[in-house]
Amino acid sequence: MEQEVRIERLGSDRFDESMELSQFAFQYVRSEQELEAARERVEDQPSDRWAVYVDDAIAAQATVLELHTYIAGKTFAMGGLAGVATWPEYRRQGFVGKLLLHSLEAMKEKGQTISFLHPFEFGFYRKFGWEIYTEYKSYTLLPNQLPPRLVSPGRVERVNGYELLYEVYESYAARYNGSLKRDEKWWKHRINVQNQTKRVIYRDGADSVQGYLIYSVANKELKIKELICLNDEARDALWSFIAQHDSMIDKVTLQAPVDDQLIDLLPNPRIKQEVVPYFMARIVDLRGFVEQYPFVPGEESLRVTLEITDKQASWNEGTFELVIDETGQATLNDATRGEAEGMVGEQSEKGLIRIGIGALAMLLLSYRTGAELSGSKRIHGSADTINRLQARIPERTTYLPDYF
Repeated sequence: MEQEVRIERLGSDRFDESMELSQFAFQYVRSEQELEAARERVEDQPSDRWAVYVDDAIAAQATVLELHTYIAGKTFAMGGLAGVATWPEYRRQGFVGKLLLHSLEAMKEKGQTISFLHPFEFGFYRKFGWEIYTEYKSYTLLPNQLPPRLVSPGRVERVNGYELLYEVYESYAARYNGSLKRDEKWWKHRINVQNQTKRVIYRDGADSVQGYLIYSVANKELKIKELICLNDEARDALWSFIAQHDSMIDKVTLQAPVDDQLIDLLPNPRIKQEVVPYFMARIVDLRGFVEQYPFVPGEESLRVTLEITDKQASWNEGTFELVIDETGQATLNDATRGEAEGMVGEQSEKGLIRIGIGALAMLLLSYRTGAELSGSKRIHGSADTINRLQARIPERTTYLPDYF
């Protein structure tokens, strides 16, 4: 008898079945209290939860969180793909691929022009158009390797909750590409519930909060969850505070943006550090994303022909005319549907760039330059055309201090 296969929303009435699959797939066990907290988070945080049903059984599932991210200082609606899981008996039947395509269509409909995810395997999600967009530095320091303690004009103050942290975080996050714009529910369910964490802020001499530290101490390890500083004064003060724990710890661990220059502060820079590939990004709606994107203003407009490959999202694939005006505002005309004129012949070929949707995300998020993508054969076109486009892309480091 042929089985009925369908994709539908995963309702709250199937929460227990969904959590059973999640705990099995990701190999963890939650207590009753943790399950109730997870239920509250699912009900409170905006998201679309999808499942592939075989007959009436959940075969595979995925969640798309309604999030916002900073790109070049501007916020974009972002679909955070999470919790993708399948029972073993339903694997290798294409169910996850169907879920991903369904999720992309739903994201496009909701105006989520870009999507992020944390991959179990980078190669798997590359097949569906996602590409790595950020990494982080992982540090491990011994107590005698910490930055020297300094006297600061302000003061470190212990706090509860997150209210005093919010504005500091947003100012910091807006400096990077791909950091979340956190709303109150994110702080409540993702940050404020971190067990056994302590929080301190740094107030400068004018009593203004310029940085904060979320950390824990257990088993002789000081683990920094977040160290957010708006200036050097706050950084020096908070590192001096961390160093005050030297008698009770054997090591300090933390993650930082790849442009972090901690080693410049150290008497001995030979510490343990590692660069770790982290999240992936995908442009969901090419036109919607590009026409929101804040390109760098220029003395004259730039006109480039883009030949985009996107095997999963047909609405993104084709030949397009990208026009960036003097203010940095872009329009994207679809040549394959007759929206652009004068794009054939020698002029079109001279200004042509061929690129896949994943590599384009790397380029526009400023994770890779046009020259770097050209070196890895991820972008094709004349060096002049690629360089002219590169000059209109704002330079920002990518960083994501969150996980989902």
